[in-house]
Amino acid sequence: MTRFNDSELTLFLRDNKFIHGALSDLKLCMMFSFNQSSRQGLRADSTHFTLDGAPFRILGGSIHYFRVPRAYWRDRLLKLKACGLNTLTTYVPWNLHEPERGVYLFQEELDLEAYIRLAGELGLWVILRPGPYICAEWDLGGLPSWLLQDKKMKLRTSYSGFTSAVNSYFDKLIPRITPLQYKNGGPIIAVQVENEYGSYAKDERYMSFIKEALLSRGISELLLTSDNNDGLKCGGVDGVLQTVNLQKLTFGDVQHLAELQPQKPLMVMEYWSGWFDVWGEPHHVFPADTDEQTRSLRELLDRGISINFYMFHGGTSFGFMNGAVDLGTYKPQTSSYDYDAPLTESGDYTTKYHLLRSLLNEPISEPPAVQSRRAYEPLAVTHYISLWESLQCAETVRTVADDPVNMECLPANHNNGQSYGYTLYQTDIYSGGDLNSRNHVRDRALVFIDRELIGVLDYRTQKVKISQSKRTLSLLVENCGRVNYGPALDNQQKGLVGDITLDNVPLKKFTMHCLDMKTSFINRLQSQKWTSVGTKPTYPAFFRGSLVVDQPTDTFLKLPNWSKGVVFVNGQNLGRHWSVGPQKALYLPGPWLRSGDNEIVVFEELKAAETVHFAENLEYGKTVDVSTQLFCTLI
Repeated sequence: MTRFNDSELTLFLRDNKFIHGALSDLKLCMMFSFNQSSRQGLRADSTHFTLDGAPFRILGGSIHYFRVPRAYWRDRLLKLKACGLNTLTTYVPWNLHEPERGVYLFQEELDLEAYIRLAGELGLWVILRPGPYICAEWDLGGLPSWLLQDKKMKLRTSYSGFTSAVNSYFDKLIPRITPLQYKNGGPIIAVQVENEYGSYAKDERYMSFIKEALLSRGISELLLTSDNNDGLKCGGVDGVLQTVNLQKLTFGDVQHLAELQPQKPLMVMEYWSGWFDVWGEPHHVFPADTDEQTRSLRELLDRGISINFYMFHGGTSFGFMNGAVDLGTYKPQTSSYDYDAPLTESGDYTTKYHLLRSLLNEPISEPPAVQSRRAYEPLAVTHYISLWESLQCAETVRTVADDPVNMECLPANHNNGQSYGYTLYQTDIYSGGDLNSRNHVRDRALVFIDRELIGVLDYRTQKVKISQSKRTLSLLVENCGRVNYGPALDNQQKGLVGDITLDNVPLKKFTMHCLDMKTSFINRLQSQKWTSVGTKPTYPAFFRGSLVVDQPTDTFLKLPNWSKGVVFVNGQNLGRHWSVGPQKALYLPGPWLRSGDNEIVVFEELKAAETVHFAENLEYGKTVDVSTQLFCTLI
């Protein structure tokens, strides 16, 4: 066997460059492997966090990628960093990533991996909150509605129908996450186990199942749970750090957390920077200039407590994705998720942003410039097509059954049911009397006799008087948003969820039309015959106009003197409009516009005006200071 001394080996390698290159590559690989395996991630072994063995405090902010146009991800994350924060937190919505059973979407606006990598490139750490339940004022708390096809379904429990679906979803989701963990050179330093389970707590085995589902698929960074004060006692799981959610320090929440897990770092996972809004009530604000907010923030920071601002930038619940509250009374949430956060819905700086930046006083970069916005000239609607004429464009052939079928069980979307939008129920009646919904309308129904509106049924109004004669009864039922929090979660089927009666006799022989108003439906509408608005429209109807743009710019779309419905721009669903407020305009991102003609379609239920207006800023009606209200601190 030939042996070399050091000098001979050097000469040999110099004269044999191929071997030299191979050995160099091997050396680099060994060094990289050593560095990765020796990286000490986020640890909670004492009263303060450490990262790579050094003391570390989490200064986080929540920005949900699914509520922000992808073109603006970089802008919003740079603004977060410039405020002095070092960590991004985001939920992961199962219902967007698996809209139909076994169909997975992780591209374009839903490219979670790209979002996490971008955060890392900008020097931010990431705490990922993959659910499967996320709450977040999001339809069904992020759970897919097709789960509700199972009549025995028990959401957020160890019921096999639920755990089997979670396992299938995690089999696709978690492998996308593991390469982005800190130990692998990625920015993810912690992963949350479920979300606020202590406020639900129906199954002692469930949290252990979710923890193991993460660990068994390769999650190796620090695990956390997140609960409000009352939920702390039931929301934990062995070996997982607990964190608390709050808005005020007056209730002893932080002290309670410290007593539950002494000699552990303290973290407020959700410091509620504002609050969400529901239709028909004032816009919630948590003013930045109040002594209470400043004092609370300063105390948390002075005590070295880690904190995450929920939300740092709320964004928009585009389309039909808003959730609802039902703690005795059903209240659907608005499309705007402005949240009175440090960044507005459209990404503007606020007084709260500058106050926070001053309090943090971290060595930071200058904040990026504000996005320009424009109030375009009002556009005239030119044509309309009635709902009745649009039925031939529906995705699914009409369904006929003796009894009304709820949305989720309609044979739509490859038998995954209808998730969102409206369903039209029709049947013939042969007499008059009291039409009684028996509280089976979920959530709001326009009632027509021979296509003439005679009333509205909802949770408060459950009877409509019908005159005698043979007629066609139609109910256009809207899913206004599934509850995202609380005990009502299991009962979120939409449409007609049971019998409706006429003079106490259940109605039968229904024809049902699925109107989920996807982009494909809006596109098919364009090929139909539209009527000039010079002719009196038949409601409900779709109204069309063209916005001509030279350079696409952010704006807000306003509908004064309209009533209620949905807005589509170039086929994309911006969200709901409703004259009851508090939201008075819909955010229209510049990247969703194009130079030249842009098609605006407004679905209007009751009353349209002749024009669509635009504004530079979001507008609200009345506001209320959330810190002075007695409200349930639940997210």
